[in-house]
Amino acid sequence: MRLYLSSYRFGDRIDLLLDMVGKGARAGVISNAVDAIPKADRETYRRTVHDPAAELRAHGLDVTDLDLRDHFGRPDTLEEALGKLDLVWVVGGNTFLLRRAMRQSGFDRLIGKSLENDRFVYGGFSAGAIVACPSLRGIELMDEPHRLAEGYDPEVIWDGLNLIAFHIVPHYESDHPESEAAGRVTAWMLDQAMPYRTMRDGDVLIRDASGIRAYERESP
Repeated sequence: MRLYLSSYRFGDRIDLLLDMVGKGARAGVISNAVDAIPKADRETYRRTVHDPAAELRAHGLDVTDLDLRDHFGRPDTLEEALGKLDLVWVVGGNTFLLRRAMRQSGFDRLIGKSLENDRFVYGGFSAGAIVACPSLRGIELMDEPHRLAEGYDPEVIWDGLNLIAFHIVPHYESDHPESEAAGRVTAWMLDQAMPYRTMRDGDVLIRDASGIRAYERESP
């Protein structure tokens, strides 16, 4: 199972991600965590602030958008789409909305088998990293659990994908709007005796055949 998890965007070790997937890899970018944001605002952000697909293309990858809404209730079509990829990159946003998209599309049932067969790398940041954990409990102190977008089921899903055995708290002690909330999540998890790891923006966690390795952000 190969994972590349970051606190913010690609972190400071995108070189390691590129080594994991190989030259010319096929990547699918999942952006459903931001579906509650108006489309015009999302496009402005991509154009003026950050476009993960464009960054991956700049590094030589073949990139497509993988919108899980296109596969709601159709896991067979999603399985076909995943079979063509070497990397799935999951962007940040609302963790609970993303988790709903993964449930409604069948992604949460397909991902484990795909990773165990080493068919591709699962990568993501912030919400994309959090959903890899065993549970989303405590993340309600950072993200609104009941935020919805058109076509989404209202039920809150509290279980994660369980791809790792501990919980991730992104944006910890970072220059990020959610840094203060990350501190509250950390305190709550500590009180609940939940296994967790804080990540500062720039930090990266990698899991491959040799185990899990942490890379801390580069000093200014």
